[in-house]
Amino acid sequence: MAALHAGITRDEAFALLTDHNKDEFHIEHGETVEQTMRYFAREFDPENEEFWGIVGLLHDVDWEEHDDDPVNHTVYAAELIAAAGGTPELIRAIQSHNCDLNDTLPKPEAQMEKVLYATEELTGLIGAAVVMRPSKSVMDFNVKSLKKKFKDKRFAAGVNRDVIRAGAEMLGWKLDELFDRTIRAMQSFAPDRDTFVPAE
Repeated sequence: MAALHAGITRDEAFALLTDHNKDEFHIEHGETVEQTMRYFAREFDPENEEFWGIVGLLHDVDWEEHDDDPVNHTVYAAELIAAAGGTPELIRAIQSHNCDLNDTLPKPEAQMEKVLYATEELTGLIGAAVVMRPSKSVMDFNVKSLKKKFKDKRFAAGVNRDVIRAGAEMLGWKLDELFDRTIRAMQSFAPDRDTFVPAE
């Protein structure tokens, strides 16, 4: 795999995220997707783990300020990231996860982009499900529980199930495999976390 360059450090990326996001939920979502991406990078592209992580951290950097314009989500992000020194490859990877709403944006092609597309919404669904559990922990969460929440369209209604299905197909994985891998990814970095922040 070729080396990928973000143009900014993880610390700079986090500063950019917190400059444009004040809601704890949005910041935690960025960190959750960052760590999920790092988990998969260690399997598929370990040389570029840092890049994968920064993609995850910044994938929704513009959402809090522009959630009224979902079509141009990541278009605003491109301006912010470029101004901070981010590379075109970083911007492209981030923009690929909004290609369904804006057909001028690149479609996921690299494994990293497919993983972001497939897991970004799913981590939100898992986080929402975990908040409802007595343990409030991802450590005792499983695929069976996730499938129930996935099928209940009233639960976390803002989570796009079609994107998750399409992401699994992109990766060539069964839905259960995507569920299992993503749960294990989240368990790998949150063993001591008591709770995920609920959406307001």
